Amino acid sequence: MACDVLLIGTSESNILILLMNMKSKRTKETAVGILVNPASGRDVRRLVARASVFQNTEKCNMVYRLLGALGALGVGQVFMMPDGAGVACHIRHSLQHGRHGHPEKLPRVHFLEMSIEDGPADTLRAVELMVNHGVRTIVVMGGDGTHRLVAKQCGDVPLVTLSTGTNNAFPEIREATIAGLAAGLVATGRVEPDQVCSRGKVLRVDKNGVHKDTALVDICISSSEWIGTRALWEPATFRNLFVAFARPDAVGLSSIAGLVHPVCRWAPYGLHLTLTAPGKGMMTVLAPIAPGLLAPVGVSSLKEIRCNEVETISGVSGTVALDGEREIEFAAHDRLKIWLDTKGPLIVDVSKALDRAAADHVFMAPDAGLPIT
Repeated sequence: MACDVLLIGTSESNILILLMNMKSKRTKETAVGILVNPASGRDVRRLVARASVFQNTEKCNMVYRLLGALGALGVGQVFMMPDGAGVACHIRHSLQHGRHGHPEKLPRVHFLEMSIEDGPADTLRAVELMVNHGVRTIVVMGGDGTHRLVAKQCGDVPLVTLSTGTNNAFPEIREATIAGLAAGLVATGRVEPDQVCSRGKVLRVDKNGVHKDTALVDICISSSEWIGTRALWEPATFRNLFVAFARPDAVGLSSIAGLVHPVCRWAPYGLHLTLTAPGKGMMTVLAPIAPGLLAPVGVSSLKEIRCNEVETISGVSGTVALDGEREIEFAAHDRLKIWLDTKGPLIVDVSKALDRAAADHVFMAPDAGLPIT
């Protein structure tokens, strides 16, 4: 019979101590969370712009590549969210039947024990459980909306971001193998988190003095009065746009700001733009507000906003879109306050993590025979 430890001539108290030590050793085993949103990359904007859909089969393949990289760096456990769309089932079945190379070299995958609602609550609950299990990093596969939910619950656990959504201003488009290596390097302590992680910015909004939600990239005030399908893609309804950062090569609402006044992800300020109909402001911007959807948007004013500088919206009705999705309805008698906060989630810089590992010869065996000059 196989056993972990052979106990000979051991008292009951010593057996108890040995078992406790074994449990403690297992508890301290390096763990990483992988959060896959099976619904990312499938919203109504894909139909409006005829953009491609990110298939769940490819998401599963990305998970296998992540697991291979994590296992190679000695990560022992991975915690994942169950789902009703077949992603978890596919991964579980493949691992159980050894259909992914050498399963003995992969981390043990645990699917969290939680109920499934097929909505945002699943992500929030899964991240909470991952943090409780002591994961050292969380790899997030989704778009801006998915990452926004994860950032609300992850605390100081560093995030490795992977783009599998519709608008992907926040997550990176990366090969999963490389992202897995970066996550494993940070989780196992082969690179120090403070050397390769940076604190992101967020935008916060409250309604009538009650904090309502957070955005990672942008907040758009729309004249649309119902949340509806959530996704925002009609420029005629845009009224105010707040961005934490904005790049000219982004897709989504932040691209409007990025094409006018780019703002670095790590700059200590954001922007507030007042939007109007094309031709009626100080300029008109042709912006890719969704994949394949270029639209002219009028900009009547632009200003930089600093940390904790509050902007107020009142006397109008509509909805608040967070990272491109309508989440909050408000009436003319409501008062909205929006501000920039530089205390966002910790983000792993994948390139910096691999650079640091290469400089420290992490991937080199002692007998590699390579001359180091």
